[in-house]
Amino acid sequence: MIIRRALTIAGSDSGGGAGIQADLKTFMALGVHGMSALTALTAQNTVGVQDVFKISPEFVRQQIKSVATDIGVDAAKTGMLASAPIVEAVAASIEEFRIPNVVCDPVFISKHGDPLLETDAVDALRTKLIPLACVITPNVPEAEGLLGRELSHDEPDADAARELAELGSEWVYLKGGHLTSAAVDLLCHGSRVIRLEGERIDTPHTHGTGCTLSAAIAANLAKGLDVPDAAHEAKRFVTHAIERHLEIGKGIGPVNPAWGF
Repeated sequence: MIIRRALTIAGSDSGGGAGIQADLKTFMALGVHGMSALTALTAQNTVGVQDVFKISPEFVRQQIKSVATDIGVDAAKTGMLASAPIVEAVAASIEEFRIPNVVCDPVFISKHGDPLLETDAVDALRTKLIPLACVITPNVPEAEGLLGRELSHDEPDADAARELAELGSEWVYLKGGHLTSAAVDLLCHGSRVIRLEGERIDTPHTHGTGCTLSAAIAANLAKGLDVPDAAHEAKRFVTHAIERHLEIGKGIGPVNPAWGF
């Protein structure tokens, strides 16, 4: 039996809806062994983020080293990285330990609008980490932050996807959840753009959507799928996770990566 291994390098969500909690649930649901390197702890629930405690860059690196030099990594995803020194430590570790199939989810803010990445870390994300990624998975506001300009919120922006590809990742998965039209995502490789059509689920309970999607792509890459197939399967998976969301707490409830159990 071959055990596929996926690593999440991200923050912890004490409410269990996003971050490493969502990632590990997704890894398990998709049949890969999940591992984690924590970058930050958040005191968080369905109504917002109450506090953040950043892990030292040195300890982030040590976690990655411990996993990579013993168990091994078939794919990894990054989520909340919090600060420029942590971004730089993660990028250096990916290079040092030759971690393949990196999915970079450029997490800027929480679903509730709370900042999860320091302003000066955006440039480090853009120049240090994204060029090492197999896939980046920005939503529209994150794409705007990376490109330094506004994008259309009406229709999918293929030109923006191509411009994001120039930052150096092999593929770009530009999410369409913030669009006012149908839930159409764009998968871009160089100048080639593929539309990923999907049903828009009418619910406010979408906490953890981006984490679940990027974790699903990483899990599928760990299992040997190519990027287009990994992306299509991940979109199908997250659509079901949104459909079977959990109405818990007083605010925005999470999606349900365990929908298939």
